[in-house]
Amino acid sequence: MDEPYRSGVTRTRPVSWRRRSLPDMVERHPIAVDAVLAAIDGTGARIGVADCAPFPDVATEMERRVASGERGQLRFGYGAIDVATDPGRSFPWGRSIVVAAVPYLDAGDGVVGSADVDEPRRSVARFADGDRYAAVRSVLATISATIEASGWRTEAVWDDDRLVDRALAVRSGIAWWGKSTMVLAPGLGPWFLIGSVVTDAALMPTPPMARSCGTCVACIPACPTGAIVAEGILDARRCLAAVFQSRGVIPVELRRAAGTRVYGCDDCLTSCPPGHRALAGVPVEPPPDARTVLALSDEQIIDRFSHWYIPGRRARFVRRNALVAIGNDPRPSDLDLLSQHLAHQDALVRIHAAWALGMLGDGQARAALVERSAREKDRDVSAAIADALRG
Repeated sequence: MDEPYRSGVTRTRPVSWRRRSLPDMVERHPIAVDAVLAAIDGTGARIGVADCAPFPDVATEMERRVASGERGQLRFGYGAIDVATDPGRSFPWGRSIVVAAVPYLDAGDGVVGSADVDEPRRSVARFADGDRYAAVRSVLATISATIEASGWRTEAVWDDDRLVDRALAVRSGIAWWGKSTMVLAPGLGPWFLIGSVVTDAALMPTPPMARSCGTCVACIPACPTGAIVAEGILDARRCLAAVFQSRGVIPVELRRAAGTRVYGCDDCLTSCPPGHRALAGVPVEPPPDARTVLALSDEQIIDRFSHWYIPGRRARFVRRNALVAIGNDPRPSDLDLLSQHLAHQDALVRIHAAWALGMLGDGQARAALVERSAREKDRDVSAAIADALRG
């Protein structure tokens, strides 16, 4: 199959089945899928149907990543691999899973010129620039209500580690695996979020998509830290999107590559030919930059970015990211802001403020570092200040 069920999109090439063939595909429960297609028409969402069988190949790969260390600090799905890769463990009553790919590109998400030029200027990855899951929740609510109206049980699932959503997207025929480990859908590229509706209705599964990235490897050299170590293998210890969501100190060797990013990284997506094409004509509107973020109180940071994954809901990790971003684009006017953070009560924040001041490197920045060094009690912060002074 070339394409899954699609909402509000006209197909431009032959596919193995079309909407008119749905009664044959879902002969046991034709009303549910027909009604779902009508209900989500115009949303741009694609849907497919998967069974509830386990994913032993995915479980094996996840276990390999744990053993090799490539998982890094990623926790999503890894807390209980056997559960995440077997829908029947969490949904023993389920017989089918309706999987939806919901596009999230919006005004302001475009690019200026090439990905190499644009991406270092973007501080927040597109998926995190606003509550993108609002559209997913809306689509899933519509799917659930429509199926339940025919008498079936449902449960909507999104951003939930009880299901391996990318593997479900591939199994249901709405996407194919990219070499970056992301998944891609026709017409959307990688710019969509995945949600699912588990149901006890026995719907006919849609076959996987007969597509791949072929010989294209554009995403691999595009990764600023070399985190895509081979086709389909990602070292999360080096992936900036994962690093920004991790706890602890950002490794010094990754800080320069972080550029002015504060949360997430889109480089593998914008370098992907389908991903770059999907951005054509979309206006550009930069998200909040690092200086705006650092000017907020801790409470304001958590409130404004409540849709982000922030470890322990602690603003210290967002401040850490923002300080690295400023360190990669330092200005003399940043001195006061960085000096305030060098005196912050949190040692993690002070470590990264010291690095940013070292990157600023002028006489006043060095004076601030020397002054703080004389009264710093934390050994790790003192070491960071010493490194910053050595330049």
